[in-house]
Amino acid sequence: MTYTQIAVVAVIVAVLADLFLFRTKLVTKKVFWVSYAIIFFFQLITNGMFTGFGIVQYDGDAIIGSSSPAEGAPPFLGDGRISFAPAEDLMFGFSLVLLSLCLWVLFGRWGLSRRPTAGPPLWRTVRKGR
Repeated sequence: MTYTQIAVVAVIVAVLADLFLFRTKLVTKKVFWVSYAIIFFFQLITNGMFTGFGIVQYDGDAIIGSSSPAEGAPPFLGDGRISFAPAEDLMFGFSLVLLSLCLWVLFGRWGLSRRPTAGPPLWRTVRKGR
């Protein structure tokens, strides 16, 4: 499978898991899309830095656009890229964020986040000499 095919499958699996497996239905809520817009902005910055500076390079046969050039930065916009990064990276980012938030909501429903783990211990320590 190519990177593009895997990214598309990841998006489909994440959306189906959200709607039918976990039944969190985050993609139907405005608050998710507002939150994701903030995450998306910073994802563009970090992906742009990695691919724009040539730290991460891609084979043109595996992504929608052409391969990363040996010299210089890939196109900032166009050729299957947004902010130097391939569209597939944005699809994987969406899948990762959606599945993480689905699990967060699911674990909250199960009550796994009801007892705080931070703060002072619930037991008293015994001091030496007393």
